[in-house]
Amino acid sequence: MTKSSKNLGPLTGVRVLDFTINVLGPVATQILGDMGAEVIKVETPAGDPMRLIGTSKTGTLGPFFQTTNRNKKSIVLNLKRPECKKALIALLKTSDVFVHNMRQAATERLGIDYQKLKLINPSIIYASATGYRRGGAKDGRPAYDDVIQGESGLVDLVDKTNGEARFVPMPISDKFCGHTLASAIGMALFHRERTGQGQEIHVPMLETMLSFNLTTHLWYGTQGKKDNLGYPRALSPYRIPYKTKDGMVCVLAHTDDQWHRLLKAIGREDLVQDCRFTHLSQRAENIATLQSYLAEGLAQFSTAEAFKLLDDADLPNGPVVSLEDMMDDPYLEDTNFFPVINDPNEGTLHTTAIPVEFSETPGTLRNAAPPLGADTETLLSEVGLSRQEIDQIQTNSGTG
Repeated sequence: MTKSSKNLGPLTGVRVLDFTINVLGPVATQILGDMGAEVIKVETPAGDPMRLIGTSKTGTLGPFFQTTNRNKKSIVLNLKRPECKKALIALLKTSDVFVHNMRQAATERLGIDYQKLKLINPSIIYASATGYRRGGAKDGRPAYDDVIQGESGLVDLVDKTNGEARFVPMPISDKFCGHTLASAIGMALFHRERTGQGQEIHVPMLETMLSFNLTTHLWYGTQGKKDNLGYPRALSPYRIPYKTKDGMVCVLAHTDDQWHRLLKAIGREDLVQDCRFTHLSQRAENIATLQSYLAEGLAQFSTAEAFKLLDDADLPNGPVVSLEDMMDDPYLEDTNFFPVINDPNEGTLHTTAIPVEFSETPGTLRNAAPPLGADTETLLSEVGLSRQEIDQIQTNSGTG
């Protein structure tokens, strides 16, 4: 990850019209922006609601908005007005990707559905994400993250492991589906690079999260046993950070060799030859019992002693780091995971590093999240609108 005013990323030269709000869509388009795309966030005069969540100096650039909208430009268009529709068409002709998270009926009312826009730009990659698969019984129903967590089995998994039905404490469905949407857009751009062919992409949240969850938990459902879903190892009551005398450690062994080394490290070499635990297939059937022995063994040591034993045995292990300690973590400081952006609107801002590393085309941090409509005049001028047309759009949008 490079902090630079120069755009170096693999999507440099790709223009994205971003009509998304809230979390899922902005996560997807921020990934594209981090990878070099020119992302133009098209907002209504009211702006993305996420601008207002949390405090900020300007009052419209809150912390949640900052973490999902860096490396973007902002333009305000009210698509119910004809002059704004004309501006959109001009922008569309110069764009590679169009992204939204509206339901189909809304896009048809606004005249921005795929069938209409591909007539203007046949090579456009038209991408969207909504709650459910097109053409199904739930097509068109509203959906947010909590709803999808419930329907995809995530809430049930939390209930099974913690004894209380709760949501995962983050919009995990939005974020994962956002990553899926960004990946799909990248693949569609690759296809277009080879063939010149544009296409429509749709990411249904429920089906995407079901696929995500059931990669692990379909289990004997693969054999048609509908009442035997859920991977036992993941649902074991002992699949938790292990307590030590003065804290906790996280450790995971998988192969025969790793488990043998782990049992020797905690002084339970006698279990290596126990027929319940010797090989992977037997351990899978008795994993909760084995994990209980591991918990008992690690409880004999201090956290420092446990880390040394596990490191000496070359086993994957690490601490439980609190959110409060995250930004002072020595490893994260060393890798500059929280780079600083000096923003003219908000001052000093901390963000997270771009995690993916490219040897020749690294992602870059070029700007913090933009003020509402900050780039309207520049972008509309670039696509040929007159001064009078731009003034009319800005006046009617309240941004002039």
